[in-house]
Amino acid sequence: MTHSEVSGRMIKWTIELGEYNIEYKPRVAIKAQALSDFLSEMIQPEEEEVWRVFVDGTSSLVGCGVGVVIISPPGENIKLALRIDSRVTNNEAEYEAVLAGIRAAWEVGASRIILYSDSQLITQQIKGVYEAKDDRMLKYLQLIRAQAEIFADWSIEQIPREENGEADALAKMAASLLEVSTREVLHVSRLILSTEEEISPVPEDS
Repeated sequence: MTHSEVSGRMIKWTIELGEYNIEYKPRVAIKAQALSDFLSEMIQPEEEEVWRVFVDGTSSLVGCGVGVVIISPPGENIKLALRIDSRVTNNEAEYEAVLAGIRAAWEVGASRIILYSDSQLITQQIKGVYEAKDDRMLKYLQLIRAQAEIFADWSIEQIPREENGEADALAKMAASLLEVSTREVLHVSRLILSTEEEISPVPEDS
């Protein structure tokens, strides 16, 4: 501003613009909510990345349990060990694990997921490759497909047992717990069997 050429230019513009009665007002601060609304309207979010959900269920003489490991797109792990208070078969425990994985993934905000299970029967029945003839298995399939519709995109894949070791360990730990504790993993609790609340007997004429 001290340079003579710049000062002269400023004086010239001041004289020429003076006839228009221009009034200067400082910009006020933008409220946080207004800025948030503006950004949500103007900026289109990128397609959400896929969350990975590893599930496993186990049934043994000591008890029945479910293990779930959720891995977010940035790589954060969420681990759940759920003890089933009812006696179930191994296949039912596997189905309970899938349901627990679906519900947990939705609770943490995932909209696109890939479920991983080491059970060939369960994964192929959910995909429709194998036919489920047992009434309870049919009810599980209906419940899983209905609940999975909340996601923008989902799928299930079979993986080797050695690649599902963490979920398997959580399921076995939950099954063996006589008293449920929250110290071992992020979430350990008792699981009310889905068949008791949501899977009613299939009518004979259905």
